[in-house]
Amino acid sequence: MSSQPFRPYVPANREMREFTLRAVLLGLIMTVVLGAANMYLGLRAGMTIAATYPAAVIGMALLKLVRGSLLEENMARTIGSIGESVAAGATFTIPAFVIARVWPALGAENYWQGVALMLVGGTLGILFVTLLRSVMVEDAELPFPESVAASEIHKAGQQGSRAAKILFSNMGVGAAIFLAGALNIFNASKEFLVNIPALSTGLKLGRGANAPFVATGGATTFSAPAVSPAYLGVGYIIGPRLAALNFAGGLLAWGLMVPLLTYFLGPQILANAAAAGTPVDWTAISNGVWFSIVRPIAVGGMLVGASFTLFRMRKSLGIGIQRAISDLKKTGKQKQSSLRYEQDLSAKIVFLGLAIVFCAMLALYFFFTKVIIGAIVAAVIMIILGFFFAAVSGNLVGMIGSSNNPVSGLTLCTLVIAALLMVAIGIKGTAGVIAVLGVAAVICVSSAVAGEMLQDLKVGHILGGTPKLMQIGDLMGVIVSSLALFPVLMILDQAYHFGSKELPAPQAGLMAFLSQGIVGGNMAWPLVIVGILMGIALIMVEVKSPMLFSVGMYLPLETTFAIFIGGVIRWATDIARDKGVFNDAQKARIDNAGVLTASGLIAGEALCGLGVAAIKGLKASGKISWDLPSVFEHPHILSGLIALAFLAVLMVQVPLRNAGRPDEPAPPTAIM
Repeated sequence: MSSQPFRPYVPANREMREFTLRAVLLGLIMTVVLGAANMYLGLRAGMTIAATYPAAVIGMALLKLVRGSLLEENMARTIGSIGESVAAGATFTIPAFVIARVWPALGAENYWQGVALMLVGGTLGILFVTLLRSVMVEDAELPFPESVAASEIHKAGQQGSRAAKILFSNMGVGAAIFLAGALNIFNASKEFLVNIPALSTGLKLGRGANAPFVATGGATTFSAPAVSPAYLGVGYIIGPRLAALNFAGGLLAWGLMVPLLTYFLGPQILANAAAAGTPVDWTAISNGVWFSIVRPIAVGGMLVGASFTLFRMRKSLGIGIQRAISDLKKTGKQKQSSLRYEQDLSAKIVFLGLAIVFCAMLALYFFFTKVIIGAIVAAVIMIILGFFFAAVSGNLVGMIGSSNNPVSGLTLCTLVIAALLMVAIGIKGTAGVIAVLGVAAVICVSSAVAGEMLQDLKVGHILGGTPKLMQIGDLMGVIVSSLALFPVLMILDQAYHFGSKELPAPQAGLMAFLSQGIVGGNMAWPLVIVGILMGIALIMVEVKSPMLFSVGMYLPLETTFAIFIGGVIRWATDIARDKGVFNDAQKARIDNAGVLTASGLIAGEALCGLGVAAIKGLKASGKISWDLPSVFEHPHILSGLIALAFLAVLMVQVPLRNAGRPDEPAPPTAIM
């Protein structure tokens, strides 16, 4: 450990604009935009992307136009990235209320309940991190890889305009391509019906002369990759290996399970249809088999995957819990410093805030359960687990970065603990399910916000920002994003409905299944157990991420197929980069430009997709009588291939063309 005193990039004795109106407003706008984009992505693809890097690029580019300072850029990025964490926590849990059917749909009547869950969860995460900030950001054993990268991006701010051009231009491309698909200029998705011929004499079960025969035959569907800028962007960011693993789950579901089940169920389905005098819709049947049989199996696999992720991180989790206890003891000994970069919110304000949050959740949980003992148990669980998981989440971010923070796994632990306690005190049925999901939602948002905020506070520590002002800014960001992002969930639910093929929401589906199964006593346990055994088998054959594989089974094939294509595009880009005559600095610029291109495509589709969903939702609710026009009734299949090829060429060429000159200094590498 170095004996040299810490010196931030901006010295403590240097006056610099920081908490200004323009920086705060820009941050609040970004927190809503990036949060909405991540909410759209999480519900459709089951994944979210870190917002720190795009927020830093946008903040630098726009503030430089008005000669903003480095600390203003830091403030805008801090506030701008917090909405992604609120969105991630809400996306993984709040749709579970609808999927579990304790709320019929997300409507205006649920607005304040949903906002309260996000607001309390986000505030809880900020308050807990405020208590732990000084000891965690100064811990020499926590490298904070993404925080160091983000701070270097701010220091190398002269490249902000080039990066912003890449990001904004590809946002336009992503929005235009998605809109073209929505207007039916080309087929954004294509599903093929595949007949599975029957055996003429049936399938003989056994070798004996008296072995029974089983009738066979049916049909299934197979999907082409969706022409989706967002899915391709996700595949590009996660890379070819993880994209292939996700696609492998989709192939198992749609290439084995669904065809196998329809092959043996087909004769029975045909007989029932003939008796009823109705035609057989094989597309609807194969989708029904996937929804009712395959997805519960995938839930079992996700349960094992989340548990295995936490098991593999058991040492880090243990260290995090130990540090949480020791850090809390140290905070009582901390004195308020006169140095700008060491000033936090007053401990009195923090503990007063925690008391208010506890009372608010007590009231909300009583509103959910109508049982005072259940409300007290839920609120106590929230406070205790909220603190430990906020500390654990912060430590994990310090070690491996926020992109790898297992928030859904921590939430799963909370849900199971809360569910078992609810059953133990006799609260079952709908009230118990709502209480359990309410606890899970608060802890999920709290853990996600705590990890993201600590990462941003470390960036501010390196640059010389004021923690107190960053904490105030993040509180403002949580308030605004909570108020603004719940309508995003409402719009998407009205347009597509949670749990549907268009909006699968896999993590929320997992939470709904578990809460119903443990508290509500309503879950297809045989199928879930099959999935659990499948997950164990995946671990035994050393699959890198059983969770990602199982999520691939839960998602539509066109989604995982498109993500896989995005991974292949990343692979092709990396090959071209390595075979070209590029030095290390140019290769770093290619990598950064590739991530920015993918991020722009994701954000562009997400924002345009929310607009399209709003129109569909208003049409479905009868508030408007018109819908989006359809340019072609049956677009040629080649039109979709052309759009897909255009995106592939764009995602390869833009990074390569932004390699820069060999004599330019190396940029900081984007860690997503």
